[in-house]
Amino acid sequence: MGDVFKEQIIKRKPTAKDAIFRFLLITAAALIFILALFFVQGFGPIIGFAAGFGAWFAMSYLNVEYEYIFTNGDLDIDIIYNRARRKRLFSGHVNNFEVMCHVEDKVHIGELSGAQETRDFSSGEVNENTYAFLTTHNSKRIKVIIEPNEKMLKAIGTILTRRKLHIKQ
Repeated sequence: MGDVFKEQIIKRKPTAKDAIFRFLLITAAALIFILALFFVQGFGPIIGFAAGFGAWFAMSYLNVEYEYIFTNGDLDIDIIYNRARRKRLFSGHVNNFEVMCHVEDKVHIGELSGAQETRDFSSGEVNENTYAFLTTHNSKRIKVIIEPNEKMLKAIGTILTRRKLHIKQ
């Protein structure tokens, strides 16, 4: 059997919380800019532009994508901010998964609810390809929510046994 390598990128959908945060950042930057112009002699424009740059930089962290990388049984999940900055969020082997099923699977809801922590690495919307798996990571029992496409799910299925993988029909 040859090497198995699949990768997939999922864009997180903006939430209402993101919109409120953007509004507050822009409002705060504009307020700081105006106050700096009137009350800080000489350096007002510099402080104002620095506040604007800070708001723009903070908003870039709201543009989020998740990348799933599956290589010979190892699943790595990275977060990508503004298509520029990357950070590894999860790394593990699928043989360590206790169960993997659709997030709304009624048969395994009890198992999934037993997690100490939930990490959502999906678009944020539940649909037919939103799956969850249960594993132990850093001495914690965690539930991880992902959105693998058909190719990624098939690749995971080549390693994960039928006893542990429950694909929604």
